[in-house]
Amino acid sequence: MIAKALMVQGTASDVGKSMICTAFCRIFSDEGFKVVPFKSQNMALNSFVTVDGGEIGRAQGVQAEAARVIATTDMNPILLKPKQDMVSEVIVHGKHFMDMSAKAYRNDFVQQAMPIVEKSVRKLQNEYNIIVLEGAGSPAEINLKDRDIANMRMAHLADAAVILVADIDRGGVFASIIGTLTLLDEDELKRVKGIIINKFRGMRELLDDGIEWVEKATGIPVLAVIPYIEINIEAEDSLALSSLRFKKPKQQEFAIDVAMIRLPRISNFTDIDPFFDEPEVGVRLVRLLSELGTPDLLILPGTKNSMDDLQWLRDEGFVQAINKLREKGTRIFGICGGFQILGDHLLDPEAVEGDGRSSEGLGLLPVTTIFNTSKKTKQMTGRLLSNGQELTGFEIHLGRTEIHDANTKAFLNLQDGRMDGAVSSDGHVIGTYFHGIFNNREYTRELVNILRVEKGLPVISDFVKSDAQRREEAYQLLAEHVKKHTNMEKVYEIMELENVSNV
Repeated sequence: MIAKALMVQGTASDVGKSMICTAFCRIFSDEGFKVVPFKSQNMALNSFVTVDGGEIGRAQGVQAEAARVIATTDMNPILLKPKQDMVSEVIVHGKHFMDMSAKAYRNDFVQQAMPIVEKSVRKLQNEYNIIVLEGAGSPAEINLKDRDIANMRMAHLADAAVILVADIDRGGVFASIIGTLTLLDEDELKRVKGIIINKFRGMRELLDDGIEWVEKATGIPVLAVIPYIEINIEAEDSLALSSLRFKKPKQQEFAIDVAMIRLPRISNFTDIDPFFDEPEVGVRLVRLLSELGTPDLLILPGTKNSMDDLQWLRDEGFVQAINKLREKGTRIFGICGGFQILGDHLLDPEAVEGDGRSSEGLGLLPVTTIFNTSKKTKQMTGRLLSNGQELTGFEIHLGRTEIHDANTKAFLNLQDGRMDGAVSSDGHVIGTYFHGIFNNREYTRELVNILRVEKGLPVISDFVKSDAQRREEAYQLLAEHVKKHTNMEKVYEIMELENVSNV
């Protein structure tokens, strides 16, 4: 039997499509269906590494876990990772294809992508009961529709019922719904079977008149008004960065201050998420030098272009400020591109990062990075050289980084025999390629306790939940929340699922 398909599209970016898809994946899985997520083309700064080393959008990795299936590259066959202004890395079925300008992608590649996308859809249709498709941005961008392979073209291909999601929190929800529907072609409009109003705060009954008007004007039912909820599920879009600060209670002071520099080409910024769960830890995103202050822990995150972001640090005055923090004893942690920036030298002989120039790094770790076109994407296990603790994570990087000081030790001994990262002689500066390092919750708690002891504070001895347990609880909470506020009977009706038996 060909899988039934439900597609979640939005009136704009960051309206909650990914979260709604994640919720539906878990809801359908709880009902006994074999469900799979799908997004044909994804532009994401945060990515996920599959078991076989493929790179897909982080949201599809999360949705697969919520659906209780193993993530594969068929769930996101085309991934775009912004690298420079108007240039993105194009990843096809999890592997680097080429760097491409926006114009070249639109004019030359989009039509080539359709057979790739269709093959993945057909494969999933034959292996699962339900496909939950996620759209990208809005389906009503009239200047892009002729080359849009992520929205209505996918709905037609998968014969999907479409649910349109609108974000009431940003205002103008009814205008955004009507405007989007008005700009759809007749055959596209027929596919829209329901509307979800997301991120609602306030009195539900105040919406009744507006909902009644929309339903009469469009003939499309409002399936749900979903109240705003804070759930710690990883984001993939840079727009989500602006909401990260709301994950902490509105307190003015915290015992421990963790700051992450918001690099212009930041990637995998969800590495910082576990700190939001740590008691008495404040987490800040720093874009301006005036915001830096004197944190207890400074994190340099991953980046899609280490050379350009290193230059940005220089131009904005961060280099001198970071050196001063180092002198004062602030602990500094660099992940992936952040690790490369902490080193002495960044060499780009093959022009992987731009024009082939080389650059001096911050000089806080005695390492040299040499960029090359070979990209390493791999789930990984390693042990801390300091105490043997086992950690899990994943690598996504171009190039290699080598220690050139015999007195400097690596950070991890990896399962494949390689050494990863570097640690300064006093242990205050650490660099690693290990994304997801802080998702090892016991390690993160130990790091927080080290910072506490250095400030004369008692250690925290509370039980530490594993990251897997936290994610599972989050998926279930999200599913129950969405299910409670959604007319699921209508959802099953529009999907024509009444005659599909649970498997």
